[in-house]
Amino acid sequence: MTKQILKKYFPMIRTKQEVLTEISQKPALEALYKSWDSDQQKEFLDFCTGVKGCKLLYDPFFKQVMNPDIHPERLEKFLSLLLKKNVKILQVLPNESRMAAEDTLLAMDIVVKLEDGSIANVEMQKIGYAFPGQRSSCYSADLLLRQYQRVKTDKKSQEIQFSYRYIKDVYTIILFENSPIECRDIPDKYIHYGKTKFDTGLSIHMPQEYVYVPLDIFREILHNRGIQSELDAWLTFLCEDAPEMIELLIRQYPHFRELYHDVYKLCGNMEDIMGYFSEALREMDRNTVQYMIEEQQAQIEEQKGQIEEQKGQIEEQKGQIEEHKAQIEEYKGQIEEQQEQLKEKDSRIEALERKLAAMAG
Repeated sequence: MTKQILKKYFPMIRTKQEVLTEISQKPALEALYKSWDSDQQKEFLDFCTGVKGCKLLYDPFFKQVMNPDIHPERLEKFLSLLLKKNVKILQVLPNESRMAAEDTLLAMDIVVKLEDGSIANVEMQKIGYAFPGQRSSCYSADLLLRQYQRVKTDKKSQEIQFSYRYIKDVYTIILFENSPIECRDIPDKYIHYGKTKFDTGLSIHMPQEYVYVPLDIFREILHNRGIQSELDAWLTFLCEDAPEMIELLIRQYPHFRELYHDVYKLCGNMEDIMGYFSEALREMDRNTVQYMIEEQQAQIEEQKGQIEEQKGQIEEQKGQIEEHKAQIEEYKGQIEEQQEQLKEKDSRIEALERKLAAMAG
């Protein structure tokens, strides 16, 4: 039934048997297919045959469908809605980030220069990594420094004196498939805008801006209230693979049919689609390993903190015990003193009793 939903919109979708037959006829493809585990094989067959939609959050697929060199209007529309201003892409910038060279998790997905001179980095993340604030700050700082160096070089070549007024805004946009815990603490919001502001109301423009989009939270909200805006439609396109939701999206916003058509057209070239999928799996494996390392490091740091806290509590308890011991010793002294006083009183009473007995005799 689900296959029929998408098949009526995209007749090029093939059957499972047709896909497996083509794979089996080419030894290299068959070897690649067998290298995947059963869940990965099922995922691949599901989107190739229309059982599910293709996950656009996989980096290779996202770049193929949203490639600003080929279809700039698509990314322009999405960014215009997300940034709440009219966006025109002037140039696609190379991924020359020094941060990416040091850390595979800092590889930037798409970096574009906009018509007003500002720069937008669109980052796709399937896992909500630890320390998202620190990471995105590093992304932004690296982009800002690259812009500074590029502008300074350009102005020098034009024999124009450099000025910081030439530095434009830098937007760091991160789309999370599985959001970090900080986002999950706010379950009713799926877009977070951030920038530096002064608590006194001081009006100084700071060029670094951030947009976090936790798509897992968006999906939960989407299933409760449906698609309510064109921005919702774009986010649905990026994160939803249920055929029923894809059909709903196409009915409400027919222009998305062309984008899905490009996705299923990709599936017609088995070498390419398997290559993209394999690349996505490799990237996912690398990121998962790094994520697990960071999680373990975070747990170790947390445990260290707990141990230090427990040590402090133990030392405090030791101090309390010593204090209690001192109090006990003090009480013992008081008791012994009282006992001596009682003995002295007993001796006086006995003396008085002897006197009374003598007087009575």
